[in-house]
Amino acid sequence: MNDEAIGRLAELLREARNAVALTGAGISTESGIPDFRSPQTGLYATIDPMEYLSVDALNSRPEQFWKYFVEVFALPKAEPNAGHLALVRLEEQGYLSAIITQNIDGLHHKAGSQRVFEVHGHLRTVHCTGCGRTWPMEDASGQVQAGELPTCGECGAGVRPDVVLFGDQMPPAFQDAFEAAQSADLVLVVGSSLSVSPANMLAFQRNRLAIVNRDPTVADGAADVVIHGSAGETLTALVEELTGAGT
Repeated sequence: MNDEAIGRLAELLREARNAVALTGAGISTESGIPDFRSPQTGLYATIDPMEYLSVDALNSRPEQFWKYFVEVFALPKAEPNAGHLALVRLEEQGYLSAIITQNIDGLHHKAGSQRVFEVHGHLRTVHCTGCGRTWPMEDASGQVQAGELPTCGECGAGVRPDVVLFGDQMPPAFQDAFEAAQSADLVLVVGSSLSVSPANMLAFQRNRLAIVNRDPTVADGAADVVIHGSAGETLTALVEELTGAGT
């Protein structure tokens, strides 16, 4: 653990009038959720996501889409880890005004963060493409596992998950996140390689940038402080530095 870098990061948060966190897959791998974009072990290293997880796949091959979607995103009952809980503490203590996340796992909400912008959507619900009715993802997953194609019980139209698929436009949450990042004077990036566009743009709507990630990122050279390490360990140490107590 780099105590000097932790101290510098704590200083940046103390000085910031309005800081936000931008989180990526690296914060959730410590909860057992895979990083789909890892070059060697990620899911996208072995399959073409445009073939299976795109708007076109949903519209033209809905049976294949849903079978694969449920198989891929039938995530274990993951729990928030020390990194998620530390971000809750930083929000409670007034050091962070918002969490912007690229993740769809919902762990920031589960941990207790209050102001969360999910720029790639979430796995909690699905909605009807006809009438717009929403219901829990578990119901649609149950239909798929029973060999049925999820359809709306009200109007009979097709159903889609409330996540951003390849080929989708960004949801309204992205504009909200963009405005939050624009108004911030510090963006704390946690667990993101900053390689996914347009979400990576959010890291550069600021005066200062701090990065906590296991591996180097494309923005390391532009950051005020960079810590290569575990999100949970680093953020827990940061909370202790700022408040004198762990999570």
